[in-house]
Amino acid sequence: MSSAEYVLTLSCPDRPGVVAAVSGLLAGRGCNIIESQQFGDRDAGRFFMRVQFSTPGTASEDKLRVAFAELAPEFGMEITLRDTAVKPRVLILVSKYGHCLNDLLYRVRSGTLDVEIVAVASNHPDLRPLTQSYGIDYHHLPVTPETKSRQEAEILALVEHYRADAVVLARYMQVLSEDLCAKLAGRAINIHHSFLPSFKGAKPYHQAHARGVKLIGATAHYVTSDLDEGPIIEQEVARVNHSHSPEDLVAIGRDLECVALARAVKWHVEQRVLLDGHKTVVFPR
Repeated sequence: MSSAEYVLTLSCPDRPGVVAAVSGLLAGRGCNIIESQQFGDRDAGRFFMRVQFSTPGTASEDKLRVAFAELAPEFGMEITLRDTAVKPRVLILVSKYGHCLNDLLYRVRSGTLDVEIVAVASNHPDLRPLTQSYGIDYHHLPVTPETKSRQEAEILALVEHYRADAVVLARYMQVLSEDLCAKLAGRAINIHHSFLPSFKGAKPYHQAHARGVKLIGATAHYVTSDLDEGPIIEQEVARVNHSHSPEDLVAIGRDLECVALARAVKWHVEQRVLLDGHKTVVFPR
């Protein structure tokens, strides 16, 4: 058997011995730790850890999973283990704005985002040519208030059909139902401008311009039933001034949205984001 590389993430009650137990288990099986990061949340009393390691040919994934399953009860660990050779599968949801979709498609093609975009679904047909130019399936799923539950069932069917590990809302301008949010908990990522909740509704950049803001930004977060209030993964900002028009702010904001969303997706699929209640612990490289 050839060597392989894995990422282990865990959270558990904070207590002495966790790092020693994990590193000892890996060392005992001849594994080599490549990268290790940890954080203790004193307020919550929780410990978080991410370890990337390589294995000798004798340490199979099944044996590692069994070993960690036996260790977990002693420390109350919640554990995930991912083979880095397996590309995460991503389904993208989008409406009419294509900047985030275009950015993600290009990053995947250029090799800077190591995922497989398995399909794109939209409530509009507009971005079909862009998507299909990359050889990716495009599904037009129109929605009205009367058909929302049926349309969301179709989205969930696509998630299951394509075996999607993550769902990315790349400016998908529909509010997901509480039921769909629950079924995608911890694996659906959204992007929005950072004016919320200050500038809600139509034309937020125009509202911000009218108030003379000096900073604009974008926020990538996990999707929850609380609209645009899920655990934050990444944020990006830019300084602006009185000389910028509303159209300038829109253009700058779109660039910020692309950057923040791409980072969030990359960190999520690399198992660098751990949920900590309403917050996240992020271990960026």
